[in-house]
Amino acid sequence: MADEPKDKVIMLRVSQAERDRIQEKMAEIGVENMSAYIRKMALDGICVNMDLTDVTQMVKLLRYASNNLNQYTKKAHETGSIYSEDIEDLQRRLDDLWVSCKEILTRLATVQ
Repeated sequence: MADEPKDKVIMLRVSQAERDRIQEKMAEIGVENMSAYIRKMALDGICVNMDLTDVTQMVKLLRYASNNLNQYTKKAHETGSIYSEDIEDLQRRLDDLWVSCKEILTRLATVQ
């Protein structure tokens, strides 16, 4: 393919911001020929479309755990003590988070 004549034209319109970003990416890897860069990316580049609903759920759980921890801390400051049930509840929530994290990381590790 490299020895074939480059006689076919593909027109591509981009905004100034997109062109600037393309040039930044080219500079990052030391490429000066935009045609060669765009050709290489079109032929060999990858596009990843990921379903991040699990990550959204994990962030939601992190918020819950964080809010609970803040409430327990506030309670401890106000009363000088907290209940072991509260700590156990928080531990269960954190354990659930770790399970979710491990599942997500395992799936992300297979993305190519």
